[in-house]
Amino acid sequence: ASAEEVEALQEPLVELCARYLHERRPKDGAPLDPVARFHLGNGARIEQINWRGDLSEKGLRESCGMMVNYRYRLEDMKQNIEAYATEKQIAVAPRVRNLLREEGASLSSLAGLRRFLPGSRNSETS
Repeated sequence: ASAEEVEALQEPLVELCARYLHERRPKDGAPLDPVARFHLGNGARIEQINWRGDLSEKGLRESCGMMVNYRYRLEDMKQNIEAYATEKQIAVAPRVRNLLREEGASLSSLAGLRRFLPGSRNSETS
């Protein structure tokens, strides 16, 4: 992928990652991601989503190279554990909450990526 293509993917994929971690849940209400379940169940909050945080072969294959930071704040842990255990509420940092407020932004950003698809009118030919 070109640098332009990678840059164009950043915003929509980071937002989709935030939604996956915060909103995609099976019937039990816990996040689908096992690492998220572990940290959130132990009182952490989703602190930050790092674009291109893990560029190893495994990181690219499993998470498009994204990496998540979880933060344990002693003053919030008890409340976070209780809210998660009783209501499956997920604590998130303000920067992650902002991603969740931008509903639909990722989909419109993804629609703009059509220009990179082979055969589209605006794609570059080699």
